[in-house]
Amino acid sequence: MARTSPTPARVTQVAIVALPPVSMSGVGPIVDALALANEIDGRLLYRWQILSWDGRPVPLSGGAVLPADGAFGDGISCDWLIVVAERFQQFADYRLFLASLARVGQRTPLVTGIHHGVWWLAMAGQLSGYRVSVKWEAYQQFAEQFERSIVTQQIFEIDRDRATCAGGQASVDFMLAMIAREHGPELAARIGDALGIGVLRSGEERQRIPFVTAPGERHPRLNDALLLMEANIEDPLTTDEIAGLVGVSRRQLERLFRQYLGAMPSKYYLGLRLSKARMQLQRTSKSIVQVSLACGFSSAAHFSNAYRERFGVTPREERRNWIAKQHGAGPGYAGEPRAAALLEPPDEYS
Repeated sequence: MARTSPTPARVTQVAIVALPPVSMSGVGPIVDALALANEIDGRLLYRWQILSWDGRPVPLSGGAVLPADGAFGDGISCDWLIVVAERFQQFADYRLFLASLARVGQRTPLVTGIHHGVWWLAMAGQLSGYRVSVKWEAYQQFAEQFERSIVTQQIFEIDRDRATCAGGQASVDFMLAMIAREHGPELAARIGDALGIGVLRSGEERQRIPFVTAPGERHPRLNDALLLMEANIEDPLTTDEIAGLVGVSRRQLERLFRQYLGAMPSKYYLGLRLSKARMQLQRTSKSIVQVSLACGFSSAAHFSNAYRERFGVTPREERRNWIAKQHGAGPGYAGEPRAAALLEPPDEYS
């Protein structure tokens, strides 16, 4: 009896736009999941191409490069557009790129942002009115800047024809969820087995804050305290208030922080606020006073002293050095410290 061939599958055309800075750990989970879907199913389910803005190889962290199959532009036609980047970094023609991204995104059935690819899509006006997963440390800033998006701290969000992912390990969970959506959970589970993944996480799972204990050792009261700190950067809570809200005594809370994080709650909280401030100094056009207030410092002098003690430079020096780095100058750059608008959308996309 003649052997029948598998029924041909509809091939999903995927365009992966990789924007520097990016690494293989950012692009790899996307390509690996698509390749394994084809291999395990035995049919061509996905065909993909990796694109850069100008068609040139994409620089990777560590000095390697990622070859590009072509340049991204208005002529790109695909079923699924994925934009991936690990930090927002302007390049010479970024406004032209945003204009093309807006046009291509409008006519593409499914558009995805991974890690800081989410920022690029938001700047191109592609995420207004959608639920958007944003990396936890950028949550507050993104929510302030893109008020028409519904921002969450889930590991990924799939909302109609838009999907977003916080990146990192969540990229694997996200890709398998997308494959399951189109080709069923059994195929996704088999891909997970091939990748050595035990339990796949759903989009309902919240991101984990770094430096917390491992899942098997995690203390729920500590997690609750960290989430409260993260949610109250501009108007910090006292240690007593945090302890009361999570249902432990101040002494118990301090013991948890010492045991799992090696720091007192107040010191850890200060470090979290200063890290937020550093990101805003580097990547927004807010004034130093605005950054100070947004991160819970009522006095600019207190902010400056705490910042210098933590990072070895003043807030003003931090911004000047960051701008110098973006312009290719050395750390002694003495140019005028212009606003670091690396995450500020151009007027036509606001």
